[in-house]
Amino acid sequence: MTSSMPIRETGLTPFQPLDWALLCGAAGIWGASFFFIDIGLEAFSPGIVTWFRVAFGCATLWLLPFQRNPVHRSDWPKIVLLAITWMAFPLTLFPIAQQWINSSLTGMMNSAMPIFTVIVAGLFFDTSTSRRQMVGVIIGLLGIFLIGIPEMSGDGTNALGVVLVAAAVFSYGVAVNVAGPLQQKYGALPVVRRALLVAAFLTAPYAASGISGSGFGWGPLVACLGLGVGGTGIAYVMASQLTGRVGAVRTSIVTYLIPIVATVLGVLFRNDSVTAWALIGTVVVLGGAYTANSN
Repeated sequence: MTSSMPIRETGLTPFQPLDWALLCGAAGIWGASFFFIDIGLEAFSPGIVTWFRVAFGCATLWLLPFQRNPVHRSDWPKIVLLAITWMAFPLTLFPIAQQWINSSLTGMMNSAMPIFTVIVAGLFFDTSTSRRQMVGVIIGLLGIFLIGIPEMSGDGTNALGVVLVAAAVFSYGVAVNVAGPLQQKYGALPVVRRALLVAAFLTAPYAASGISGSGFGWGPLVACLGLGVGGTGIAYVMASQLTGRVGAVRTSIVTYLIPIVATVLGVLFRNDSVTAWALIGTVVVLGGAYTANSN
């Protein structure tokens, strides 16, 4: 599963049918992931939910019958960085945050990923940033503030949940910039397989510390299974493949659909309450993301 296709830079060519399929598939699966996290937390500690997600995803990808292409030793530090920024760190923060904020709000805040991707690309990856992109970033940051107003003005735990989700989404902004060149060199599956394997070891100690505070339920276990196989296995390959095809910034628009899926599932099946501020803020974030990622 290798790719020699050069990245099609933002705005130069339209999305192909496969690009749209990868985009919608990853967005749909990731949008549902916050719903599955909520169910998993009914029985398991946050650390165990994270480890199940990573471990089930890792097992899924290593069992897929694809050629196991080697990765050069010099690229392993980048694999480890990807494991931390795309998996171990953010996937640990989401279940912790969702003890205090609902899945709909978490999904809405994920719409800020394109904003953080532009910021990270400009600060750490020597990517030039246009005036239009900077305007988009400012608009997006305003939207994030609007989404968080109801929670930040409440008790401290709700505010902490918002901060943790923001940190996780920023980490995604780093990861999507790291993933593109690696996928171009090796293909999506060899990269994500190895990163998940590293992440499984990194998240194991926190999971072990939460065993004593966990129970058991078949529903939460099935939710974690779906979270791992879909949200951390299949969806990561889709997103990594898309990054190699169209570039990091264009891949980040996968988050345009995530809040829609997360909100619909949360409201319908978890009785989530969604404030007007959060809805307005999400629209503002998406507007900023569109501005920052268009010519």
